Order: sequence, then C-alpha cells, then structure tokens
Amino acid sequence: MITDARHAHPTVSVRRLYELHDVSRSWYAHQLGREVVDRDTQLAEDIEAVVLKWSGYGYRRVTHELARRGSPANHKRVLRVMRERRLLCRPKRRYQATTDSTHSKPRFPNLLAHVIPTRPDQVWQADLTYVRVKQGFVYLACVLDSFTREVVGWSISRFMDAALPLAALNNALAARCPAAGLLHHSDQGAQYANRVYVDRLRSMDVTPSMSRKGVTAQQGGGVRRKV
Repeated sequence: MITDARHAHPTVSVRRLYELHDVSRSWYAHQLGREVVDRDTQLAEDIEAVVLKWSGYGYRRVTHELARRGSPANHKRVLRVMRERRLLCRPKRRYQATTDSTHSKPRFPNLLAHVIPTRPDQVWQADLTYVRVKQGFVYLACVLDSFTREVVGWSISRFMDAALPLAALNNALAARCPAAGLLHHSDQGAQYANRVYVDRLRSMDVTPSMSRKGVTAQQGGGVRRKV
C-alpha cells in the first residue's frame, strides 16, 4: 500500500503518506518484514523442489534451474536461503553415514546366525538411520523384535552419539521388561560398542551380538535388512 503510493506520488513525503493512509511507521516496517519472509518461504519451496530431484546441485545450478522454471532469483539470495534451510548439498557424500566401525572398542561375535526366534523378546535387533527434514537431518535409533517385527523402542535426535541408541534401548527395556537371556544384535558401530551401552545390556542380562562388516542378517528363511 505505502510502497505503491510512493511510486504513484514520488513528490509526497513518506510521513504524509502514513497520515493519509492512517498507518504508523512501525506497522509499515512490520509489513515490509513480512513480505521478505513470505518471498523467502516461496523461494525455499522452489529450491527444495529442485534439490529433491537433483540432490547434487549446488546453489549456482539451482539458480539456473529456477530461472529455467520461470522463477529467477539472485544467486546470492539462493545461497543465503539454502544455507538458512540447510539445503546445500554435501560434496562427495551421497548419503549420511550412520555406522563408524573403525573404532577400537570391543566387538562381539555374530550369534544371530545361529538363532531362529520362536517367541517375542527373544531376539532384538538395533539399528540407526537418518531422516531428512526441512532443517537438514535427524537421526533415528530403533530396536526391533525379530519375532514380531515390531518396533519395541525408538529415539530421535539431531546428534548421532551414544546417548541416542541408549535412549532407544532404555525405552524398549521399560516397555517390554524382557527376561534374562535376550539376544541383542546390532552392527559394529561405535555407538553399540560404547562401554555405557554394553554395560547397560549386561546389567539386564542381555547378550550382545554384532554382525560382520557388510553382512546382511538372515533369519527365519528370509533375508532381512542389514543390521
């Protein structure tokens, strides 16, 4: 409103325009701020549509693609919005790693290969993954019952540290109260080999088991996901 009036009547002072339209200076400033936010929101949606289709695109290629789609934007503004919304691609990394098996912590033999579950709470399988959100990535830790295929415990966090799978394990233990002798199977990731995590398993008489690198667990005659 005020902006249009300034263009239509360039000789009229801004203060006089405030009076004529019965608005305050603070209201006008607030409206300008809202317009900037709204423009960035639409641009962010357009950028996300591009990076979802071409995940390896940087801000320059995104800028070119936006122009091709009829939504031109300054490359500096595209870069700013992509940084704010964490939409910038990570060079030379096509996935978010969730397993670090290069640690020096103790590893345990793979006992799952010799067990076929016949009842609930006999074998649990734990795993980590990541979920993409608008602000970047969050990490999800799950504990799965091998017999029922039910998720018995889970936890989500912005950080992939030992506290994440431990929270999922504690949730599973509190929900199921398993008997002694439960087999807990995971990969060789540092989070599962962490002393605090292993001590928690042993305090509940749970037996740890770990897969070998690159081995897909197989049980019940069916091939399961890598654990």
